[in-house]
Amino acid sequence: MVSRVRVWLNRTYAENVFFMDQLRRNPCGRAVEIHATHGDPDSPILAAADTAALEPEGLSPAAYVEYALDQCARHSIDVFVPVLHQAALAGHREEFAAVGTALLAPPVEAVRTFQDKVVAYEAVRELGVPVPPWWRVRTADELVTAVDALEAAGHKACFKPASGAGGVGFRIITRTPFSLMHLNGFPSPYMPLDLVVEALRGADEPVDWLVMPQLGEPEVSVDCLTGPDGRVRMAVGRTKNGRRRGFTLDPAWIEPSRVLAEAFGLHYLTNIQFRMFGDEPVLMDVNTRPAGGLHQLSQCGINAPWAAVRLALGEEPGDLVPPFLGQDYAVVSGPRAVRPVSMPPQRADLDLPVPAPDTAVGPQAAQEPRTAHAAQPSDSPLTV
Repeated sequence: MVSRVRVWLNRTYAENVFFMDQLRRNPCGRAVEIHATHGDPDSPILAAADTAALEPEGLSPAAYVEYALDQCARHSIDVFVPVLHQAALAGHREEFAAVGTALLAPPVEAVRTFQDKVVAYEAVRELGVPVPPWWRVRTADELVTAVDALEAAGHKACFKPASGAGGVGFRIITRTPFSLMHLNGFPSPYMPLDLVVEALRGADEPVDWLVMPQLGEPEVSVDCLTGPDGRVRMAVGRTKNGRRRGFTLDPAWIEPSRVLAEAFGLHYLTNIQFRMFGDEPVLMDVNTRPAGGLHQLSQCGINAPWAAVRLALGEEPGDLVPPFLGQDYAVVSGPRAVRPVSMPPQRADLDLPVPAPDTAVGPQAAQEPRTAHAAQPSDSPLTV
């Protein structure tokens, strides 16, 4: 009899309830039990899991590694899918293996390369994969210099943190003075240059921003599955053009993604994002984790989460080539169950090992009524 697979998702995106659904509906008919942890007691991730616990607050990356090792040993985890503190955890792969847990994450060197967008762009450019022009900015004077250069070349300037994910901190620079126009309607990403400069000059410490031209659509997110042997088993693009979403196997997006996945050892599930700079696709970002919108590939007949778990277990899922490309679609939100009772955050000393919090949720939570599966906004910021 084939034993069940025990998978742990640590603090992650709410959309990964669909990742969990796909594991349970795997084409092999294999029993899967899911353990989840999160810092938000009302995360739907906790309600969707078979067992769950609140994560202790205030843990350093090193302390979190000890907490994670304890969780894996305590819950007999076969495959751990880390998002929070991914780099720190990836650096202890052998220790997790010693307790019987496979890490579904790239090697630590790859994770660290793509944590810093400037380091990433420099490394990617050496491979010949196109990147947009960019400036690293830490002061108001550096910002003005970069914006002036971009505008002189006919581009609209934007900035975002050099380290970050999900579009957090992304703003577009405008020369339009601040007025009621900026206060009408929904909040806008446009920020007047003079206000940004004033904020920088009044800041207690420098920022670390990447300034670049605003890139054009479509945005294409290529979901990749790469084995520890470095061979890519899957590369499928998800297109975003305004509200419209779709799928693509166009080599203009797929081939650079394969080059990056193989060259940097982007093992297991990663997401490589492109946009247009004029008429040329250029790299925008590389996420060394499963994308929030990964589940959308199910519309192409692919169960990527299960294939990745099989790879982590040492099994061979074969190449995942879509039997068809799903029709274009739009993303809408929908309700999802949370735990019946909200629990307060858990605190812990930094002296570890840390015992699992006594707030575990058993299978009964997973049996709470769940609404129909509705698409969620993909690749949105991580709620912590």
